[in-house]
Amino acid sequence: MPDPSSPGVSARMSRQANRNTTPELAVRRLLHAAGYRYRLHHPVPGMPRRSIDIAFPGPRVAVFLDGCFWHGCPEHATHPKANSEWWRTKLDRNISRDLETTENLVAAGWTVLRFWEHEVPEDVAAQVARTVTERRVSG
Repeated sequence: MPDPSSPGVSARMSRQANRNTTPELAVRRLLHAAGYRYRLHHPVPGMPRRSIDIAFPGPRVAVFLDGCFWHGCPEHATHPKANSEWWRTKLDRNISRDLETTENLVAAGWTVLRFWEHEVPEDVAAQVARTVTERRVSG
């Protein structure tokens, strides 16, 4: 894999928040206010170094709030021009890892919900609440 375009870019990108992002905090606040309790950054079973953003272990519902740039949003993803080969490889690997994580969780009996950071937090929380309630009733 080629090197990042510069030490400055590498340092700036490594400081990007990967937990407790603004969209994640907004959804968590709404879920908590509605009475839903969850686990944060719950380990993905059988996959070291991977975690679920918001997990409901009882009903087995995994919620991921993906950043548009890092996870390849079809609407908002951009493709850096500087060191484009390195970035393409990096971002493609992120997308593949997301797919592998989803497949692993589904195979283990989890319902996986993935949302983009630009989605309305109230809509996301409502869909999560519906899914958790349905899983509790049916399971």
